[in-house]
Amino acid sequence: MEKRNLRKERIGVVTSNKMTKSIVVSETKRVKHPLYGKFVLKTKKYVAHDELNDCNIGDTVKIMETRPLSKNKCWRLVEIIERAK
Repeated sequence: MEKRNLRKERIGVVTSNKMTKSIVVSETKRVKHPLYGKFVLKTKKYVAHDELNDCNIGDTVKIMETRPLSKNKCWRLVEIIERAK
């Protein structure tokens, strides 16, 4: 039996839920600039599958890598960590 590799997981904030069964999650991280040493915010967007359509904008969610579900959707929602206030 072949062992499967661990899947990547990300935590981010939902920035869009306008699509059916899909959400856009933004992951923001602070990176130190290589020359100037100042911390810069870098943002990466992921399109994730939300089967039940229960995410709202501003929710903090955990997403996991999965097989390609569409042209640019290869992540799925694992859990909603915190609802938007």
